[in-house]
Amino acid sequence: MMLSPAPTQIPGCRWWPGRLLRKVVSIAAEVSAGVFVLVFCAQVAATRAAERPNIVLILADDMGYGDVHAQNPDSRLPTPHLDRLAGEGMRFTDAHSPSAVCTPTRYGLLTGRYCWRSSLKSGVLGGYSPPLIEVDRPTIATMLQAAGYQTAAIGKWHLGMTLPRLGEDVNTSVWEGDPGIDFAGRISDSPIHHGFDYYFGVTASLDMAPYVFVRNDGFTMVPTVQQPAVKFPHFVRAGPRAEDFVIDQVLDKLAAEAIDFIERAAEDERPFFLYLPLTAPHKPTQPHERFRGRTGLGEYGDFVAQVDDAVGRVLAAVEEAGAVDDTLVIFSSDNGSYMFRYDEANRTDHVDDPTVQAYRADRHRANGPLRGTKADIWEGGHRVPLLVRWPGLVRAESTCDEPVCLTDLFATCGEIVGAKLADGSAEDSYSFWPLLEGKDAKRGAPVVHHSAAGMFALRDGRWKLILGNGSGGRQAPRGKPFARPYQLFDLSNDPAETHNVAEQHPDVVERLIHMLEGIRRNGRSTAGTE
Repeated sequence: MMLSPAPTQIPGCRWWPGRLLRKVVSIAAEVSAGVFVLVFCAQVAATRAAERPNIVLILADDMGYGDVHAQNPDSRLPTPHLDRLAGEGMRFTDAHSPSAVCTPTRYGLLTGRYCWRSSLKSGVLGGYSPPLIEVDRPTIATMLQAAGYQTAAIGKWHLGMTLPRLGEDVNTSVWEGDPGIDFAGRISDSPIHHGFDYYFGVTASLDMAPYVFVRNDGFTMVPTVQQPAVKFPHFVRAGPRAEDFVIDQVLDKLAAEAIDFIERAAEDERPFFLYLPLTAPHKPTQPHERFRGRTGLGEYGDFVAQVDDAVGRVLAAVEEAGAVDDTLVIFSSDNGSYMFRYDEANRTDHVDDPTVQAYRADRHRANGPLRGTKADIWEGGHRVPLLVRWPGLVRAESTCDEPVCLTDLFATCGEIVGAKLADGSAEDSYSFWPLLEGKDAKRGAPVVHHSAAGMFALRDGRWKLILGNGSGGRQAPRGKPFARPYQLFDLSNDPAETHNVAEQHPDVVERLIHMLEGIRRNGRSTAGTE
């Protein structure tokens, strides 16, 4: 794959996407070289608001902070395409998912609102769950759709759908765990009812029935197979499965659908928005056969390598469509990895035995140096990779150490396209566009973290206060929300959260408690001191 040429730079002006540059060059051809710069800058000022980038937002599922080689150089797990994306744009070192588990993060990302403000206070939805996004709730997709974008969601939804049901007089126990779905009926609340022109994917996680693809507002096939329950690493729950739903081929199918959308959308004059929530490396940890054994780090490592390959295929599609300079690409993950870390030497791990859900630290750290795993309130649960590329506007090989949250993507995209956010929307979203421009800026409010069990934490500058006495998730001690002693960490000196300094800084504890209470009470993110 060839790298795109560096964008043209004109003295005294910023770099601009190719679509705009081509317009300006056509005008410049009619004027002398001596006045080219003036004409260029005048045209930029006149047309910048009308030039909106394509946006490709890729969300991995359960990919840890340390799974991307670019931010974990000691890793033996190669991720060349993600490394390339990081090298061609900005890598955030302190980015966070709004929750340490799937569903709440997806709600927060798409709505710009923390999920704990919704009806879901802990845990996640299932494959048959009703919709979580409120009917009148704006999403990134509705905002961009109103701004003239073509919009598509391809992949894992996991935010509930209103699925068609069989009548009460029909036997509903045909499939194990199936509540009586009419697979030939119409889905009356799906992604196409929340701002997406097109949808293809699965209702929830890849380990959750029904194992049937959804296209727009209907299932693509009536299931004919009973999928049995399987243990880790190929963990799945029992339920109905369609004949064309082959678990180790789903990731390839989603990548192919994404590539097809990019090819079609690039032919249209309108910009496009692609939301691509992948199904991996979430369980079932089952990479395609062509990736097995590739990394020497077991099936989880091979699955991460397949995620990287899928990202590479999507990036190649953008390049082949001639849209690199016109496209903002964002990559992140919905939470940390589920792989535990063993610090003991010679302990049997996933490399030795694929049924073990952990790595020895000398082999791989899926969550890097961070404490905890997916579901936890500790950093390993919610500090995630965040890579952003927009040639000519986001400086290549740059990094940002400011804390940001995936809820901020709503306001960021809004600012980029010049959309005015509606009142009562995106309550917990702050644009980090100034950071992408390389400016010295701060988020407009502290970041609120949330665990699978509903435990809160607040991040303000170097301080992180956990309002609970454990992980609030999977790793021991789990503790309970709002049970003392609370945990205070100075992340500037202790990013691994090894020393609780709450007793040494009671004033900081009380200040952060007050801030969190204000954010929860006010219904939107503020300084929390009102």
